[in-house]
Amino acid sequence: MSFNVLKSSAAAVSWKSTGNLQKTLARCIEKHGVGLHSGRPTKIKIWPELAKKGRYFQVGSNVIESSINFVKESPLCTTLCKDGVMVTTVEHLLSALEAFGVDNCRIEITPSNPNEPGVEVPILDGSAREWVKAIEEAGLEDATDENAFPSEEIHITCGINFPEVPSIGCQWFFSRNFNRSFYATDIASARTFCVYEEVEKIREMGLIKGGSLDNAIVCSASKGWLNSALRFHDEPCRHKVLDLIGDLSIFAKSGNQGLPVAHIVAYKAGHALHTDLVRHLT
Repeated sequence: MSFNVLKSSAAAVSWKSTGNLQKTLARCIEKHGVGLHSGRPTKIKIWPELAKKGRYFQVGSNVIESSINFVKESPLCTTLCKDGVMVTTVEHLLSALEAFGVDNCRIEITPSNPNEPGVEVPILDGSAREWVKAIEEAGLEDATDENAFPSEEIHITCGINFPEVPSIGCQWFFSRNFNRSFYATDIASARTFCVYEEVEKIREMGLIKGGSLDNAIVCSASKGWLNSALRFHDEPCRHKVLDLIGDLSIFAKSGNQGLPVAHIVAYKAGHALHTDLVRHLT
């Protein structure tokens, strides 16, 4: 099949997330052996790693990510090279890690001679069988995420606090299992809100020119709610969840959903903090 044919069919192929939590090893794997091409002995340890760290090699103080950006053309094997340090014959190990869902791990390689410019992954029996056996013996576990609480389903906990406006005060909202029905029933109807005493100041900034009691709920610090009735007793907090979901949707890529599969907790947050979280997740 020619390259042009592959290009023409690319629109029919897309990468999609599995929606599963990222995995890592439950414990360290240790192997040693000789390199197929170098013939030199090497010791290798594969350590558990945090979510989103991916798979990467460590040689001394040098870190080489398993990325196409660091692939170096070499005969009869795949080589990764970064800052002059090379790791060769990575394909059998990476094949086993990919097939068994080890999404994140640190692969520490110790050469027999620390002065060598590169290292080679041990060839073992020439297949991936010993790597598979080692992975199965070590087991897998959910990779801990630095930026979110692990969860097998999407949950959102949101808190707001307006001590100067007693009718709003401190509110907390926790989502049930997140799905379309829950969103339609518990979130979608929550209206945007503001504090009455801040309206003129906001309008002087050139904002909320189209705002009214028909499309917002307004609360006075002294008189309470100016609208006839709230749709929920915690409507302001629910609207913050609505905003949060919209802002995190920007995280979506290649047709995947934007909301991460995690327990997302926000307190006194706003659009700037929401989008800053997206930047950290990207």
